[in-house]
Amino acid sequence: MQLLESMAVDASDQVYFVGDLIDRGPKSAQVVQFIRENAYACVLGNHEQLLLDAFPDNKVSELALRAWLQSGGHTTVASFDDPEHLLDSLSWFRSLPTHLDLGDIWLVHAGLHPKLPIHAQTTQEFCWIREEFHCSKKPYFSDKLIITGHTITFTLPGVLPGELASGQGWLDIDTGAYHPKSGWLTGVDYTNQQVYQVNVFQSQQRSLPLETAVVQVEPSQVSPSTRRRQLLFP
Repeated sequence: MQLLESMAVDASDQVYFVGDLIDRGPKSAQVVQFIRENAYACVLGNHEQLLLDAFPDNKVSELALRAWLQSGGHTTVASFDDPEHLLDSLSWFRSLPTHLDLGDIWLVHAGLHPKLPIHAQTTQEFCWIREEFHCSKKPYFSDKLIITGHTITFTLPGVLPGELASGQGWLDIDTGAYHPKSGWLTGVDYTNQQVYQVNVFQSQQRSLPLETAVVQVEPSQVSPSTRRRQLLFP
């Protein structure tokens, strides 16, 4: 709320969220309620997908439920004062798009697989992909900038906590507000090329030009040693 206030957001602005509204703080339910009440646009994040996987067709998948609870779901459950409100949020999460095409901007939570056409991309790519996307040596779109969250920027080579990261045709704005190494929550006024940030641990806020807030990541520097394994079980 402090970040939106610092950006002076009003009814004439187009506001978009890049997913992961839940699991990263004690007020997930309030965040979801606020965004829904204001009809702000949002794309599906991997944490919303974890929750949906836990309750397929409003039933319970025990294995998926444990995975979600271990990924921050316990705090999300605690934030809902009524199980019916959680079920109602499930229906809303199912309605979220995996991506939004805004013309010169393409919003998605995690990214795209550089070797797959759009029609072959799945929720797995849109919500979970990391290194294959960041290693791409050429932009996926020739006329669109892909803006993402998902990967905390300081986990990319050469990027410090609080800095944004960019690569070949993409801009990552997830500065890891929940992470004790960072604390920075970021909003971008793309029209005016301005970055706004608040630090949730230090009660600081700042604003700076987008060009000075971004660090360019070289694809070749995203080495296999920095990559997270994907372990799949039946």
